[in-house]
Amino acid sequence: MSDQIFDYVVVGGGSSGCVVAGKLSGDTSADVALIELGARAEEHPETLAADGYKYAFANDALVLERFSSPQAHCGNQRLFMGSGRGMGGSGSINGMVYTRGDRQDYDSWPRGWHYDDLVPAFEKLEQKLRVRPREATGFTETFVNSALAAGFRRSNNMNDGDLSGVIGYETMNYEGDARRSSYVAFVKDGGARDNLHVISKALTRRVLFEGRRAVGVEIEQEGKLRILRARREVILCAGALETPKLLMLSGVGPARELTQLAIPLVRDVPGVGKNLHDHPNVALFYLGARETDSNYPQLYGFHRANPQSDLPAGQSDTCYVMYPARSSFREAAMRMLPTKLPEALYGTTSKLAIKGAIAAATRFASVESFIARVWGCVVILGKPRSRGQLTLASRDAAAQANIDPAYFADPEDMRTMLAGVRLAQRVASAQPLASWGNTALLPPRLLSSDSQLQWFIENNAMTTFHYAGTCRMGEDNDAVVDSELRVKGVDGLRVADASVVPVTPVSAMNAPSMMIGLRAAQLVAAAYRDEDWTLTTREEVSA
Repeated sequence: MSDQIFDYVVVGGGSSGCVVAGKLSGDTSADVALIELGARAEEHPETLAADGYKYAFANDALVLERFSSPQAHCGNQRLFMGSGRGMGGSGSINGMVYTRGDRQDYDSWPRGWHYDDLVPAFEKLEQKLRVRPREATGFTETFVNSALAAGFRRSNNMNDGDLSGVIGYETMNYEGDARRSSYVAFVKDGGARDNLHVISKALTRRVLFEGRRAVGVEIEQEGKLRILRARREVILCAGALETPKLLMLSGVGPARELTQLAIPLVRDVPGVGKNLHDHPNVALFYLGARETDSNYPQLYGFHRANPQSDLPAGQSDTCYVMYPARSSFREAAMRMLPTKLPEALYGTTSKLAIKGAIAAATRFASVESFIARVWGCVVILGKPRSRGQLTLASRDAAAQANIDPAYFADPEDMRTMLAGVRLAQRVASAQPLASWGNTALLPPRLLSSDSQLQWFIENNAMTTFHYAGTCRMGEDNDAVVDSELRVKGVDGLRVADASVVPVTPVSAMNAPSMMIGLRAAQLVAAAYRDEDWTLTTREEVSA
């Protein structure tokens, strides 16, 4: 078996990886390999359609399934920790929300990564993704007016860096009927490129080293092993739950843990897999007196629910998403209800049975009419204090790691979440929504005390799929990558995904992940610009 040689090998064709590979391959003299575990997007057309997000989310072929360890502060449940697979990754199956985050979110990031430093990259992304808000409807304006009555203020620009106590229409990456994922904007739109080699349905088993220099990767495709070598760099963009796993399988991580699994040590980097954090959420549901007229979760709100926390004054700690059940309730139930089964019962047969039952039940006109009247408010813990970790379960690259997000391990997080639920209930009970119809379904009104609502949160919390922090960026000794995203202690290896995020923004992670990918491409291009090799660009790589 002969090795294939490229200038750059990019692992992970998700939100960040597509940006990295698309930008680097803009230089026609550089050969770029982009490796993706899942299929090409064209095999699943729902990933390319703006209205296809709900079908994509319910499609098992498009979701890499994982479960957490039992969560002590969530009823000892194993929680679903899935993410998107296939070109575009989670950005091809999500609700297309594009939000930069709050200016203060970036104050704790390293020098060169503060909000003003990042605005140019965000602006370039927004031009490529063509982000825009959805049109207002009667229900969305009713929701906004109720939020205003509960103490929010209206924002006409959710990407201006000010998310302190605001509600507004978030921008979404779509155009007409099409989703503008990073795959579409940075790979598909570029047309056929002889120097961009997309390798799909391939499992990356490990990064290969010569000494302490990364020189390529070993992949498995169609049951066969292949070696892809990198002349210049390997760039990991597999996400906050897969990148640290791959580093550890490759011998880069906590020496003690790797030794226990007999993995040859390349470099002792204790921080790999640590600092895991996520945005847990809980959904409140209400029944309206009439049908909602919105088909997307198009409103975002942010507020400081817990003024006693140690965040800077005015910084929001919680996020609120208006959710019309008619938009995707059926498909969301198909995805999430099976995950509540005991581990021994969870499998293909049980999933098919539950999905079939949901599909059959929702065909009745009365059920459809009921769902069309249901609306919700999803309360998201935007600035969690709790930190978990990810550790290897085995040397098998196909096996999931041990994942412990440690939801609510810090008691302050539950206090904030409880205050957020109370605030959402005030929004729901304000006069505009009361006039629309706001009969409480979940939690029912009889769950009214703090202890009862805490029980509700503990037993209904779930991920918002915003995993971050497991290869933290920083200049301190405990950080995994430096401010140029280079893995410390080795050469030729960078990380460019949500795992490098030191402290997660209060908002969704998709826009920051793509921004990290764009900045990575700029940093890599700059590192080699002065070398003796020809730059012949289709577009300016640093643009």
